[in-house]
Amino acid sequence: MFRRSKSRVKTMLLTFFDIRGIVHYEFVPTGQTVNQVYYLDVLERLRERVRWKRPELFANNSWILHHNNAPAYMALSVREFFATKQITVLEHPAYSLDLAPNYFFLFPKIKEILKGRHFDELVTSGVIQWQL
Repeated sequence: MFRRSKSRVKTMLLTFFDIRGIVHYEFVPTGQTVNQVYYLDVLERLRERVRWKRPELFANNSWILHHNNAPAYMALSVREFFATKQITVLEHPAYSLDLAPNYFFLFPKIKEILKGRHFDELVTSGVIQWQL
């Protein structure tokens, strides 16, 4: 018989992916709020990962970013970053959580990997690094 227990560790994972798989991911440090300043740093790292992992898309500037309407993502400084770096953003309809690609592509894969495991054991075993 299995016994469920709640994890003592709570963390946020930011993921960026395309049809070929994960392009970039990072764990948000404990206590960190994902505000526009933090998100701009993440976007800089994402750009570098796209340059490295999807060079053909980066070279001809044909990659498109889709994210939801969270306030940090819609801030003026973030929109200016997109304009300056010529990053195309696919608009997300307001109040349309059901359209989020995470629900159809990413979450089922992560659920399968994490099934019956605790966060501490995932980090020490390297599952998160190897499987994502």
